[in-house]
Amino acid sequence: MMFQNNMLSKALLATTIMGSMALTACSKPADKAESKATTETKAAATSGDTIKVGILHSLSGTMAISETSLKDTALMAINEINAKGGVMGKKLEPVVVDPASDWPLFAEKTRQLITQDKVAVIFGCWTSVSRKSVLPVVEELNGLLFYPVQYEGQEQSKNIFYTGAAPNQQAIPAVEYLMSDEGGKAQRFVLLGTDYVYPRTTNKILRAFLKSKGIADADIMEEYTPFGHSNYQTIVGNIKKFSAGKKTAVISTINGDSNVPFYRELGNQGIKASDIPVMAFSVGEEELRGIDTKPLVGHLASWNYFMSVKNPVNTEFVNKMKQYAVEYKLPNANKMVTNDPMEATYVGINMWKQAVEKAGSTDVDKVREAMAGQTFKAPSGYTLTMDATNHHLHKPVMIGQIRGDGQFDVVYKSPQPIKAEPWSPYIPK
Repeated sequence: MMFQNNMLSKALLATTIMGSMALTACSKPADKAESKATTETKAAATSGDTIKVGILHSLSGTMAISETSLKDTALMAINEINAKGGVMGKKLEPVVVDPASDWPLFAEKTRQLITQDKVAVIFGCWTSVSRKSVLPVVEELNGLLFYPVQYEGQEQSKNIFYTGAAPNQQAIPAVEYLMSDEGGKAQRFVLLGTDYVYPRTTNKILRAFLKSKGIADADIMEEYTPFGHSNYQTIVGNIKKFSAGKKTAVISTINGDSNVPFYRELGNQGIKASDIPVMAFSVGEEELRGIDTKPLVGHLASWNYFMSVKNPVNTEFVNKMKQYAVEYKLPNANKMVTNDPMEATYVGINMWKQAVEKAGSTDVDKVREAMAGQTFKAPSGYTLTMDATNHHLHKPVMIGQIRGDGQFDVVYKSPQPIKAEPWSPYIPK
């Protein structure tokens, strides 16, 4: 299969792109003299009877629809670790804060977690703009962030471990699939996203990739909407007009609660997946809980995990999340679902635990070194590896079709995990 061969060949590419570029944050050497706050944080993280860990997710605002479940996953994983004896004989103590979908507040809360709450590590963020707000703070204070969501790449920091997908582990394979016989042989593309760094940079990469495949500018429509946008009537109408004459697909990088009115409008205007398939990069099982999915059957999403994959590890993971939801009386606990960023959160916390135990310390520099090459058998059914040099996971690619019950039928899985390419070869340095 051409699509599969192309993906496997890309998986073998070695990324050597270095240097600085717009929207880029590179790893910076540690200062010889650490700040007093950093020194105190190291001491506090390993003192007393607990190890404090920060949970930094929006529990209010436009991103709460997506991020609340990541907070719940982190707390479930911490409970599980504590029930098994904790880390180095100490219980983990979660410190949960709500940056409220306010990007500058992510930086403020990060500083608070490190300097006042004195956490050993932070698990958090969803959007790239929130991560980029946090990045200079964790670098300044030598903190540690585990980031669990797919993103645009073009970044690498010694203070962040990226457990979500880079573009070559999601965006590029998704478009290759749409262009393949199996995916409908699309010849025209709509790049529709929320107006911030992740969609714009991802679409910059995809536009260059499409051009390399012979797609003309006239066959690429690109449009952005603000966070919280709710009226998609005109946009969906324009997509219908644009699709006339050539097989067209939509690449959606819409984030947060705007997905609900977008998909609702697709149904209102009778757009079927057989006519104009939508491939989403930020819509999973959690987002689909809020809408009637029957009109959306057959539309697509590209992730590295789906709740519907069948293997013993995933069965256990799903059951643990459901039990946690019931025990802690979460809203709609009887309809608890799992999704890709939840799996990435779970993997990240467990890998951090393994690294701390290997290092024998929560010291950031020692944990960073111990993270290199860590492996974990993930609910996806694959054994994931933390790359020894670029702080990104080797991950599988999965493409799923929306079912009437809000779950996904997996129509493609890569034979093996793919090494991340944080720096895309499709855009210049």
